Amino acid sequence: MPIDPVCKMSVEKNKDLMLKDNRQEYFFCSRHCREKFLKQIQNEGEKLAAPKESTFFTCPMHPEIRQKNFGDCPKCGMALEPVGAAKDTLEEVSIRSYFIKFWLGIIFAAPVIILNAGEIFPFLKISAILSYKISSWVQLVFATPVVFWSGGFFHIKALKSLISRSLNMFTLISLGVISAYGYSLFAVILPKIFPSSLKAAGRINLYFEAAAMITLLVLLGQLLEAKARNKTGHAIKALLGFAAKNAHLVTNGREEEVKIGAVKKGDLLRVKPGEKVPVDGIIIEGQSAIDESMLSGEPVPLQKGTGDKVAGATINQTGTFLMRAEKVGAETLLSQIIQMVETAQRSRAPIQKLADKVSSYFVPTVIFTAVITFFAWLVFGSKPSLSYAVVNAISVLIIACPCALGLATPMSVMVGVGRAALSGILIKNAEAIEKADKITHVLVDKTGTLTLGKPRVITITVNKNFSEQIFLESAAAIELLSEHPLAIAIVDYAKERKFEIPNAEEFETITGMGAKAIVKGKNILLGKEDFLNGAKIIIDGELKNKAAQFQANTETIVWLAIDMEIAGFFAISDPIKETTPLALKKLHAMGLRVVMVTGDNQLTALAIARGLGIDEVHAALKPQDKLAIVKELKQKGKHPLMAGDGINDAPALSESDIGVAMGTGTDIAIESSDIALVKGDLNGIAKTLIFSRIIMKNIRQNLFFAFVYNSLGIPVAAGILYPLFGILLSPVIAAAAMSFSSLSVVTNSLRLRYSKF
Repeated sequence: MPIDPVCKMSVEKNKDLMLKDNRQEYFFCSRHCREKFLKQIQNEGEKLAAPKESTFFTCPMHPEIRQKNFGDCPKCGMALEPVGAAKDTLEEVSIRSYFIKFWLGIIFAAPVIILNAGEIFPFLKISAILSYKISSWVQLVFATPVVFWSGGFFHIKALKSLISRSLNMFTLISLGVISAYGYSLFAVILPKIFPSSLKAAGRINLYFEAAAMITLLVLLGQLLEAKARNKTGHAIKALLGFAAKNAHLVTNGREEEVKIGAVKKGDLLRVKPGEKVPVDGIIIEGQSAIDESMLSGEPVPLQKGTGDKVAGATINQTGTFLMRAEKVGAETLLSQIIQMVETAQRSRAPIQKLADKVSSYFVPTVIFTAVITFFAWLVFGSKPSLSYAVVNAISVLIIACPCALGLATPMSVMVGVGRAALSGILIKNAEAIEKADKITHVLVDKTGTLTLGKPRVITITVNKNFSEQIFLESAAAIELLSEHPLAIAIVDYAKERKFEIPNAEEFETITGMGAKAIVKGKNILLGKEDFLNGAKIIIDGELKNKAAQFQANTETIVWLAIDMEIAGFFAISDPIKETTPLALKKLHAMGLRVVMVTGDNQLTALAIARGLGIDEVHAALKPQDKLAIVKELKQKGKHPLMAGDGINDAPALSESDIGVAMGTGTDIAIESSDIALVKGDLNGIAKTLIFSRIIMKNIRQNLFFAFVYNSLGIPVAAGILYPLFGILLSPVIAAAAMSFSSLSVVTNSLRLRYSKF
């Protein structure tokens, strides 16, 4: 007996409340339970549509740190961030926490600052209202919650750094604040232990206001930095915003609107003008202009029709079409882009190793410098020497915090990778950015890279011993099992002539050469001339001469043999992409040498190279030949970038300094690459190299700011200018400078969001 899924009651008497869809039937005991169930399904659909939340946390400065629970980075003390959708929520919580601690800290710090101002500026006559002793106790009471509540997490992080023996910025902050607070605490509780030389008119200088102000300024820096860093996720948020929320599901001619999470592979979906394409799929009826700018960054809509693939989140502009869902959920191109961007943002550029190495020695060196500063002032400083020693040692600890140094590289990478993604350039790791800055040679495949990758058969030449029908049916049968662009062209040509395509048996493909199979009991070989020559099939001179004429006009020749006898050839044309000439000009303007590496024949390759001004041509290559060329260039000290879109490009893509996969290519090529171009446009390579140089320039600027800041700040804080100019750096000023130095690095990184390339 059917049972209601919500209340578990029998539905035997209420079958009229049955809900049908294209997968199964549902029964309900009442309309109320039916509505509850529908709402539950709707919520589940929304959950499926949303990206999965992260199962681990990582550090923005040290992405190798990964743990399942939230906490602090054991290396730098920064709060770990979740990977995935929960990141925004946690960042908002952190910002709100900093905000509350900061403003309540100001309320408590106000009396301390006012009372201290009364001691600095006697004309305020605060001492006439409160005695020094009462004023000291009031400052102690109000400074304590600022130091240990507003800034309590500084000290917890510092304690953890000491326990783990991984000193970091919070170690220095905590030492500085605790030193100022502790000195003042003893001055209030045990004033008699201080020598008379430290007492002016019976008073000891207190630094509660320094401890409170340092805490608040560092906290303000953390708040501003958190807000700025929150903006680094702009690209991810923008990509998530592109996703469609609903789809029009068509079942048995009936159309209904469903949540995107309810769409499954194979479902038929109708897309109307102005709507977003819900998932990745293929058009089976109708045509339209599709705006793919959210993927490629190019504003020009593309005309799509029956048989063309469409990507989820792109916008249907004009016509209505029916599509079949092929990739849903995490399989869609948009989901893969988001995952790729998140992974790349957490990766480390090799230049980060320099910052890490400096930081590992930096904190102990700063502590040592602070100790030397303390004793130098204590022994050689002006009176009261102990006060000067304490103040200057604290200033050294505070101003030297290496936060800016640690943020310099990861912030640029996070913003840069996101900005590139919005322009259709998917950078898989930060190492590729740094390597792109050193590229000397650009190696490009022909089909799908220089050309559109949508070839069409221009003509066929058939041996007089075979009929056109047998020739086309044999070729189409074997090519129907291949996804190569040339194979698709041959199959389409046979279909246009209404030939029935038979089944092929014992199909086998030889990568970069051709394929063979048995069709209607006959052995069929199809592919390059070398492939047939290797099988000892003789091609007569007349056919060769005809083929050479087509090759001279940049057309590709595909040969066919039936039962070891040459049957003829296909002359196939693949037009050059409109953007290719301009892209090559940009690459040449950057001082790069462009090399064509193609499996096509020498005549066709040379004809295309002459027309495009390509520097060097290698044709009739097998996958291992392309790999050998890459290795040879690297042995000569060159830095090659390989761009391709086929399986035969995968080895060279993996071996080259940078592999760039054209987004229109195979999954294997994309998987083997360091960078993928969504649009599959050679112009994207020029954009990639230009933007990589912009990112590296930004990183170097950040590192320069951080190194120069600490190099100049520490000596000034130690009092090196005092003998000549009488200048000392207040710990409060040091705290402000330290906080805003980190903010300047983040702000400089955020400029990448608006870069033009």
